[in-house]
Amino acid sequence: MAVRSEPRWFKSSYSGGSGTECVECAHADGRLQVRDSKCGDGPVVAVHAHVWRAFIRALEGDSLTAG
Repeated sequence: MAVRSEPRWFKSSYSGGSGTECVECAHADGRLQVRDSKCGDGPVVAVHAHVWRAFIRALEGDSLTAG
């Protein structure tokens, strides 16, 4: 059985400097995980890496429209 290590969380480069909107990210099992840095034991959003890349590409390409 493979040993799973704990995710290594890092603060997003897009987090604000005021300390009020900090987001942490981690890579684990082919997924990107995102959480609120002020609530480390709180909920985590996890998406497959390819889905996250498509999301970022869509934002960069401004292909999302307000609904």
